[in-house]
Amino acid sequence: MDANIRVTPPELSLVQKIKKSLVHNMVTVFFIILCVIGFYYSGLTFGFLINSIISRLVRNSFLVLALLLPVMAGMGLNFAIVLGAMCAQAAIIFVTHWGVVGMPGIGLTVILTTPLAMGLGYLTGKLFNKTKGQEMIGGLILGFFSNGIYQLIFLILIGSVIPFNNETLVLSSGVGLRTTIDLAGGMRYAIDDVWKLPFTMAGMAFGVATILHAVYRYIKGIPTLAQKPRQKKYLLSGATGVAFIAWLLYIRSGSSYINMITVPMLTVILIALMCIFTTYFARTKLGQDFRTVGQDRHIAGVSGIHSDNTRLTAMILSTVFASWGHLIFLQNLGTFSTYGSHEQIGFYSVAALLIGGASVTNAKISHALLGTFLFHTLFIVSPLAGRNLFGDAQLGEYFRVFVAYGVIGVSLVMHAWRKQIEGRRRLSQQ
Repeated sequence: MDANIRVTPPELSLVQKIKKSLVHNMVTVFFIILCVIGFYYSGLTFGFLINSIISRLVRNSFLVLALLLPVMAGMGLNFAIVLGAMCAQAAIIFVTHWGVVGMPGIGLTVILTTPLAMGLGYLTGKLFNKTKGQEMIGGLILGFFSNGIYQLIFLILIGSVIPFNNETLVLSSGVGLRTTIDLAGGMRYAIDDVWKLPFTMAGMAFGVATILHAVYRYIKGIPTLAQKPRQKKYLLSGATGVAFIAWLLYIRSGSSYINMITVPMLTVILIALMCIFTTYFARTKLGQDFRTVGQDRHIAGVSGIHSDNTRLTAMILSTVFASWGHLIFLQNLGTFSTYGSHEQIGFYSVAALLIGGASVTNAKISHALLGTFLFHTLFIVSPLAGRNLFGDAQLGEYFRVFVAYGVIGVSLVMHAWRKQIEGRRRLSQQ
């Protein structure tokens, strides 16, 4: 047979396409089913669920998006984003102590936390370059180690070595910070309150933007005519935008509670800018270097790409973005545990990304946003569902703990299972 003749694979039937899609997205499908079941048994109203999900989406999405660049660079899931969270908390503590409030306080916090996060991101990247292939476990251990230093500073050195005269923040002994810091009257809702829109109006704006984006991409021919079948997804995207607007008009007339829900638009815009940056960064020369290093460091070296420097850049950017994301998180929360708020950031963000369908080698913006939505939906409904199913309120809290930690293990197992299934299918087709 002529080697230049390309053999086209046989067309898949509808059942085979559905089966392939389910296998490819089994993690996401599994957690969608869990969310539906949990909502049914939780007894929550739809309006309350929507309000809670919006609050958690704007609070957590930026943090999850901060995980994408290290995955692109082949460094796996970055549990070390807790270092960025610590930087943000340290800056907030000092800005609160100085009495700078509102958006000026947010700006000063960003100015303080960015160089600190860059420095810690640089050190983290240097460490990961020495532990190639073990970045995830290295990030976990680094987070625990850094937490010890953080507690040494704010529990022992503040008030004893570092002058810090503030009765509101410091313990009665004069040494160490209080376990909880209230941001009310300071930076609480400083970003969220700048501009708010009713949920239905914000949703319609999002629907119109989706339709315009779909029309633009379809008319421009992205992908090109050689990939014309893929243009169907833009038609589907536009149709989804139309359906979403129609749904909003329907619920707007039927529920007074829905009309009371508001969306913090400035926070949403910041998340959208992060998505746009990630999208266009992937198309730049540095973004392509990230992908090349992530796929094969040897080929990257042959191509003239310094893989260690590229990985270092990925860690610096991820740590800085994580510090900004944690600032958004804390101002939305309005209060935080001085010694505990940063500890679970890595676990929760990684769990959300995995639920969205990402893996240690492939993560997209859609994975981050969908995963954040599903993870926090499950986080909201699971305690009440557990209580209603088993009649024990405490059991509902245990169920929440299971959701928080178990989803990482379940997701990784299901991703490995999916890879095995796809490997067997490829072998059978050869």
